[in-house]
Amino acid sequence: MQAEAPAIMLSDAVELVRRAAALIFDVDGTLAETEELHRQAFNHAFARHGLDWQWDRAVYKDLLRVTGGKERIRAHHERLPIAAPLSDVDIAELHRIKTARYAELVETGCCPLRPGVTDLLAAAKARGQRLAIATTTSHGNIDALLSQAFGKRWAADFDAIVAGDDVRHKKPAPDVYFEILARLKLNASDCVAIEDSANGLIAASRANIPVLITRSMFFRDDDFSQARVVLDDLSGLG
Repeated sequence: MQAEAPAIMLSDAVELVRRAAALIFDVDGTLAETEELHRQAFNHAFARHGLDWQWDRAVYKDLLRVTGGKERIRAHHERLPIAAPLSDVDIAELHRIKTARYAELVETGCCPLRPGVTDLLAAAKARGQRLAIATTTSHGNIDALLSQAFGKRWAADFDAIVAGDDVRHKKPAPDVYFEILARLKLNASDCVAIEDSANGLIAASRANIPVLITRSMFFRDDDFSQARVVLDDLSGLG
């Protein structure tokens, strides 16, 4: 019985995906394992700005509970027992440097899309399903990743793209998903959200959208008990 469980789970995922009118994708960790590049880019920005901060993987994993890059910088600063003042302007500049460095890293081709992503997107498009992106990351980061994967005209394949700065509250608030539903003019039950983290799961669930989880490097131990299906990757869903 144990050996059959993965096959049963995959068949459930295939059914869930194929009956949806729209598939809504998170980006970081879901489409590609980008978080390690984000971590390296943050450390580059800190060094450039003259800060002695160094986020190792353990520190970064903890900070990922805070959604949004600028918010993450602020959260880390506030946790320091003694720290020089850091203004909103400073944080914005740090984030600008970080974003530019992230794009440079992605352009080297070192961060391919995760298994199954390309096939699923192509199959969904062929079936006439609508595609959308609901993410906490910035439009610049989305473009850097998907331009590398699909070319500069990648956005034409998506019916709606909502990023963190497009809404008032970032995940785990449901704002990005409510905005996606409004743009698609679909009911929540007609969609499937594809996420990799507990924050993403909570956000989509609060919008009443069924969630498929694809486990990622930094979030694989999150509580996914409320997800419809939990998979290691998106292979076999096309």
